[in-house]
Amino acid sequence: MTMKFPLKYGRSAVDLEFPGSAVFPEFREPEMNISREKFRKELLAVLPVDADAYTRIGIVVSDKTRLCGYPEYLPWLTDVLHEKGVKKESICFYIAYGTHSRQSDEESLNSYGETYKSYRFVHHDCCDEESLISLGNTSRGTPVKIRRGILQSSMIITFGAISHHYFAGYGGGRKLLFPGLAGRKSVYANHGLFLDRKTRKLATDCQPGKLKDNPIAEDLEEIDGMLPSKISIHGILNSKGKVCRLLTGTNYKDFEFACREHDSYYRSGTDRQYDLVIASSGGYPKDINFIQGHKSIHHSAAFVKDSGRLIVFCECADGIGSDYFMKFLEAGSFENAFKVLENNYEGNGGTALSMMTKTSRIKIFMHTKLSHRECEMLRVVKIGKQEIQQIIDAEKGSIAVIRNASLLVK
Repeated sequence: MTMKFPLKYGRSAVDLEFPGSAVFPEFREPEMNISREKFRKELLAVLPVDADAYTRIGIVVSDKTRLCGYPEYLPWLTDVLHEKGVKKESICFYIAYGTHSRQSDEESLNSYGETYKSYRFVHHDCCDEESLISLGNTSRGTPVKIRRGILQSSMIITFGAISHHYFAGYGGGRKLLFPGLAGRKSVYANHGLFLDRKTRKLATDCQPGKLKDNPIAEDLEEIDGMLPSKISIHGILNSKGKVCRLLTGTNYKDFEFACREHDSYYRSGTDRQYDLVIASSGGYPKDINFIQGHKSIHHSAAFVKDSGRLIVFCECADGIGSDYFMKFLEAGSFENAFKVLENNYEGNGGTALSMMTKTSRIKIFMHTKLSHRECEMLRVVKIGKQEIQQIIDAEKGSIAVIRNASLLVK
């Protein structure tokens, strides 16, 4: 007995037939618990009394790769601020690109809705040294440079979705200010903690959902303590990217609470691994480029036995997504790439090392728009739907199907 099941790919889906013995590791969908009045009351409860706090408000939002229902919910936020007497010209939005490329105005309008037309938006550029100010170094040596304009705000509000992050523990929350509005060298110094210089491997505690003993996460927590106080709005999303909860907080413990909430829905309850895993990144925007899609590869690879096979649906309509990434693969080996990065960590070097680690353990196939040459560089096999079906039909071992590997973690 077989069953037909669609897997998301970009903005479409691909239907495949699976044997009845196939396992579908699932997550628990968060229930819808959101209303405009509930959000208003919770936000008003944490907004300051001092009128001076409302003179210059900086609101930090994610870019197109990490959306949080902005067209619908940013007006909720601005309406509450206007209710407090804030004028439109006193509000400035900052797009937390980190080291990502700038969006077009069309992409920004799609990401933020009419708010993008009505308010001032600053597109952060991590290479613009003139826009940055230094706050010193962390105990691990990370130079903390962040956008001057946001620090000059009388009130800072961050608004973004919580997610698992494959080496920082979690995305969203405290990552909106740093690395979201940080300088490039600062971002790379923090991300460089992914490299364990003693073992000459990747730091084992840099894992999705792990904050304690994770050097990158603990560095980010220290940086958070160096920054001004802020109000944070944490979105909890379902598998379709729909916001189900908006949690309002004012400190790091509130961020940790939001992380635990997210984890309670999207962590797998099994340690089982499989001979063949077929996984979707969850479609657009989770597979908009390889750098974003790699997170899904990282999550789903954990479900594959040593020497097993992983097939990933990852469209990558925007290509690789990093100007630096491929040069580390060109180093030829993990050891050579590590040597290049250990004294000068830069752009997605850890992602390259992480990918090499996986391709040395399992065989990875990708259904993608990336070229055959790019796939060869990634050490994966580009594959079509018909070939995928043939592999499924011929598999004699255990099979698992992950419908949204951007969310499900082991």
